[in-house]
Amino acid sequence: MEIKDTYKTINIPGEEALFKDRNSKFFGYTFPITTEEEAKHIIADLKKKHHSARHWCYAWKIGIEPSRYRINDDGEPSNSAGQPIYGQILSFDVTNILIVVVRYFGGVKLGVGGLINAYRTAAQLALETSEIVEKTINIDFIIIFEYKDMNKVMRIIKEHNLNITKQDHKLNCKIHISVRKKFADKIKDVFSPLYDIEIRKTQD
Repeated sequence: MEIKDTYKTINIPGEEALFKDRNSKFFGYTFPITTEEEAKHIIADLKKKHHSARHWCYAWKIGIEPSRYRINDDGEPSNSAGQPIYGQILSFDVTNILIVVVRYFGGVKLGVGGLINAYRTAAQLALETSEIVEKTINIDFIIIFEYKDMNKVMRIIKEHNLNITKQDHKLNCKIHISVRKKFADKIKDVFSPLYDIEIRKTQD
């Protein structure tokens, strides 16, 4: 079975999307994030921007293997806002993303069914305005060796078109490389038999 080593995400925030239902307005936004702290700052900024809105509901998903997520109904009936927003994250199969839907109440109650539809639609529209990109899941290694083995190591790196992320040529030479997940075992096997050259995964 082929290893799945790609994921979908966004690199830049999407354009503002608007869905209206019986005078209520639902503004949808997407943002790329990698930490919960980033999400908190973005939501705080949106609350300042839309200070007269009634609700700022959101869902986010971070990570690939494993991933984690959070949903928030922000005062709307339970599971009528955050869950439908998160459902669109799953439907579009994206990660490292925050979706916020800001609601201005229009004076008419929509009921739980109406709210679910509105938050789901606003999240869907926001995702449709976003540029979704595919990225590879990479494994990071560190190669440790003496300077005399530099040419040997660099030749392998060049042959396999490996991506160097960091180099340190002090007493012991250290080169950090990033390898697409499905090639990781193969690259480790190339270096492993070489005497005096150590390769190991870097800690997350």
